[in-house]
Amino acid sequence: MDRVIEVLRESILVKEKILADEELIRTVREVADTCAEALCSGHKIMFCGNGGSAADAQHLAAELSGRFYFDRLPLAAEALNVNTSYLTAVSNDYSFEEVYARLVQGSGNEGDVLVGLSTSGESENVIRAFQTAHKRKIITVGITGESGGRLAPISDFIIRVPSADTPRIQETHILIGHIICELIESRLFTR
Repeated sequence: MDRVIEVLRESILVKEKILADEELIRTVREVADTCAEALCSGHKIMFCGNGGSAADAQHLAAELSGRFYFDRLPLAAEALNVNTSYLTAVSNDYSFEEVYARLVQGSGNEGDVLVGLSTSGESENVIRAFQTAHKRKIITVGITGESGGRLAPISDFIIRVPSADTPRIQETHILIGHIICELIESRLFTR
């Protein structure tokens, strides 16, 4: 079989599994509602992840803080991985596992939302950020692969992509993120 067609079919299969999972779809709606309520109350959305998930964190923060479908006021959203001086200093002086937890401790407030993207659900720096977030009464949203890893039991909301294949998980993370951004934008603004 042609590998291009095979990959496309694998990707479609993941999306079909999501379409059949009413609980997952309900959780996506609940996450969008929770984020919209937080933003309406003057709180912010923080995103974090590693590698491709860090890129997705930046991407989704930009969709909210910039614009998504139409021109509107910016929303308070940030990716915690964008300050390389901070990341390298904290990694050097403490450990890479602490980079997000320290940011959450320093700038996160009760009522904010922290979204952690991790295909495995095992990213130690994201897990520590969630632990810190709970101490500060920050709402946590884990977006992972099918197992959820250690992130699942410490997430207020968990969105598990039904796959163990990293590329399929990551491309679905951005799809789910885009859906959440669209729902937030349509709830808070009119065209």
